[in-house]
Amino acid sequence: MTTFNLRTLKLRSGEQFRDEQEIKLESLELGGQRYLPVPETVPAELTITRASTGTVFEHAFHVRLHGPCFRCLEDAVLDLPISAREYHANAAEGDDELLTPYVEDDKLDLSAWARDALALELPDKILCRADCAGLCPVCGKNLNDEPHDHGEPEPDSRWAALAELKDRL
Repeated sequence: MTTFNLRTLKLRSGEQFRDEQEIKLESLELGGQRYLPVPETVPAELTITRASTGTVFEHAFHVRLHGPCFRCLEDAVLDLPISAREYHANAAEGDDELLTPYVEDDKLDLSAWARDALALELPDKILCRADCAGLCPVCGKNLNDEPHDHGEPEPDSRWAALAELKDRL
């Protein structure tokens, strides 16, 4: 877990701190599949700006995720630029929306923030390629390697009575 100690900063209103931090990323579980960041530690640009009513935190990094494709289960690689911003009020007085969950005891949890920012940037489906055909629902073969068709499926016997009725009309 990577944290940044905010007590080391002595910023006044309007001042800004910029630094490059190494953030340790954890693997993600998505749809029962595990996606690994490669490399596990990435450089991130951290910017902290003191405002009159609170502090603005920003970070940006680039991550490469490796894991299975949603359609064919082959290896998929996803390159994502991540940029996130959080605000933490000096005196929120019961309004939790003005407090970032990543600041606790004057420590900024960079790993948790990076994980959540990464999860928000993920596409709906992680694919090995945009035109992935997936697996055949009948035989399970990869349709990217062996495109094929099994022909017309056998009619379901439970619908036979309706088919007879249709033939009579």
